[in-house]
Amino acid sequence: MKICIVGASGKLGHYMIAHALDRGHEVVGVCRPESVGKLDRFADRITIVPGKTNDRDVIRRAVEGCDGVLTVLAPWGVQQYASGTAQAVMDFARPGARLVFSCGWHISRDGQDRYSMFFTLLVPILAWIARLFRLAELDDQVEACRRIFESDTRWTVVRGSDLEEGPSEGLPVWSRHVGDPVLASNLTRRIDYALFMVAALEDESLVREAPAIVSCKSASALAHAAPLTLAATRSA
Repeated sequence: MKICIVGASGKLGHYMIAHALDRGHEVVGVCRPESVGKLDRFADRITIVPGKTNDRDVIRRAVEGCDGVLTVLAPWGVQQYASGTAQAVMDFARPGARLVFSCGWHISRDGQDRYSMFFTLLVPILAWIARLFRLAELDDQVEACRRIFESDTRWTVVRGSDLEEGPSEGLPVWSRHVGDPVLASNLTRRIDYALFMVAALEDESLVREAPAIVSCKSASALAHAAPLTLAATRSA
């Protein structure tokens, strides 16, 4: 499979590249020109397309001929970065391509997610501070996902818990709704978040799903999850 990774130079991008290459995929990576050097260890194994990920011409060139696209929906800056990136991917990916996007638990597809009071209060405060200092635009990430959810593309939006570094613990478990006890530990290894993203490319059961994930070795997963595979379906 030929895949494009949009946001390839970040930590999550590096892990996705490694997982994709391990599975024998042909990889095209998109990253900002100033970050190309971060991909030096993969330079002889992937095609690198430098440019801003919300630049429509950059995305058009990068996704040409790709069977799947993995996109990190970064909310950086105040220039509609996430929504611009998502829209360009949906506009230029070939019909039928698998599109897998990453975001956080704060995104809700159907309004049935159940958040703690602390989380409910924290997100708008962080969003206000980030926008005040022109660092990030969480509302634009919400807009990006709204567009994805309403599209007729073969999308998956992977909603990540808090992330930590460390060796792989295996494929995360997932639920359709935050608030499911299986997600209570709220912690996933970044390497395994990337593993879920790459594996989702070939899992038809995740088409038009927005799985919220957590480490399969977390206390909540061990306490509440039956042996789950990527294709398993849980609802809160």
